Amino acid sequence: MSMSSYTESSSEEDDLSPRDKVQQNSKGFADFCVRNIKQHSFGRHEIEIAEQEMPGIMALRKQALDDKPLKGSNIVGCTHINAQTAVLIETLISLGANVRWAACNIYSTQNEVAAALAESGVPIFAWRGEIEEDFWWCIDKCVHAENWQPNMILDDGGDATHLMLKKYPVMFKMIKGIVDESVTGVHRLYQLSKTGKLTVPAMNVKDAITKTKFDSLYSCKESVIDSLKRATDIMIGGKQVVLCGYGEVGKGCAQALKGLGCIVYVTEIDPICALQACMDGFRVVKLNEVIRTVDVVITCTGNKNVVTREHMDKMKNGCIVCNMGHSNTEIDVNSLRTSELQWEKMRSQVDHIIWPGPDGKRIILLAEGRLVNLSCSSVSSFVASITAATQALALIELFNAPPGRYKADVYLLPKKMDEYVASLHLPTLDAHLTELSDEQARYMGLNKAGPFKPNYYRFRER
Repeated sequence: MSMSSYTESSSEEDDLSPRDKVQQNSKGFADFCVRNIKQHSFGRHEIEIAEQEMPGIMALRKQALDDKPLKGSNIVGCTHINAQTAVLIETLISLGANVRWAACNIYSTQNEVAAALAESGVPIFAWRGEIEEDFWWCIDKCVHAENWQPNMILDDGGDATHLMLKKYPVMFKMIKGIVDESVTGVHRLYQLSKTGKLTVPAMNVKDAITKTKFDSLYSCKESVIDSLKRATDIMIGGKQVVLCGYGEVGKGCAQALKGLGCIVYVTEIDPICALQACMDGFRVVKLNEVIRTVDVVITCTGNKNVVTREHMDKMKNGCIVCNMGHSNTEIDVNSLRTSELQWEKMRSQVDHIIWPGPDGKRIILLAEGRLVNLSCSSVSSFVASITAATQALALIELFNAPPGRYKADVYLLPKKMDEYVASLHLPTLDAHLTELSDEQARYMGLNKAGPFKPNYYRFRER
């Protein structure tokens, strides 16, 4: 096969919508829709590299291979699609699962990885830059297919759950369990539970310790800087930055920005998080108090309309606006799509929005307000391994739970599983755990094998 880079300028054929292409893999399999199946060998290299950096999920794959704990499961997956997710998908398949997969974000899909999954026979429907209609079409293709009755959902943002509940309510009742890992998706699950519409058990992986601390705090701490640098090339030191939200993501971003010499402001609705920000050395302000002077605005709340058109009208020339929270509703991007404002595409995922008038004020919007680290940068494979192992264990737990263990409600991952996920990743870091003596275990009232903390202990500063 001749080696040509998949980053080369697209041919006329590549300008076609993937939905209008007839594609099949080398074995004649055609139950997928990706940008270009010919990119599969590049994607396979990406997946193999990710496997080297994902020791936890690979160890889990090896340990559970013979048991096939997901045999009989039909999983609808709706997550970011990148090399790291591909490792999770192939782990679930090797543990016995049947899957159909779509993207939860229109900009974060790695086309070559989607092609590699299609080449290996995974029904995958995703490509980078989907329009809204394509986004829902892809999820629908995963939920509703011939000879297919899904019994598990792995969601990231709640879109697959939402579509199935709304469009296929009878099918939804056949689901054994839902796993979601995002603020938005978990919030939607709790709302469904409160209104009595959640008829199946769900696992809140977002608040699992292994997700909260590692994916949200440590990963964002590194990827926020990488995203800003790759997208804008700015000098970070000395910039005034306002972070909307001081949860785990906000804490990670704040630490990184402070470390590089930024003046960091924080906005918060929660007095406990606000007090934490003060104690960590940050000024807690209302957005309006600093909006005219800051150089960068970063949202990480999971809420909607945190940054409004009124705020953006007041921003200074060259202000960078981006979102590190899961929800793409934090920045009111639609309010910028008006005739008096001019949009100028500077590079992939970077738009300049220009205001009328002699000054021609412009703000720099990254990834159209979507998740900036997955659109402009990437998440480290090691952290992705922690999240993937947590998701896999949550699916195994819900799928194999005896009837009655979980009711139609939202549950947190059992502490023992969190500890197991962490232990899978320690050997790579050459970390050696101390073991309690029998006397010490009795004194603390603990089992020597754990769990080591009570269920209410959340490993958080609040």
